Amino acid sequence: MQRRGEFREAHLAAAWRSHDEGGLLMGGAFAEPADGALIIFRGASSRVAEDFAANDPYVLNGLVTSWRVREWTTVAGDQAATPLRPQPART
Repeated sequence: MQRRGEFREAHLAAAWRSHDEGGLLMGGAFAEPADGALIIFRGASSRVAEDFAANDPYVLNGLVTSWRVREWTTVAGDQAATPLRPQPART
C-alpha cells in the first residue's frame, strides 16, 4: 500500500485503456482491508486479462506479487455473457 501512489496513474491509465478497447468492464481494490482487487474482463479467451496483468505497472513493479485469471460464467444481469432467465411456471 505504501508504494501504490507511485504507480497509481500508470495503473489507472492501463485500466482505462483496456476499458476503452472493450476488454476491462470494471475493477477496483477491496476495501477494509485493502488486501486485493478484482478486475472483470470480457473476451473470447483469458488472453485479454492475462495480457493486462502481465503488463500492469503494479505487477511489473512488484506491488502485486501474485494474480490469477478465472473464467466466470455469467448468467444474470444486463452484462451477462450467457443470460438465462427462469422459465415460466407450467400450469
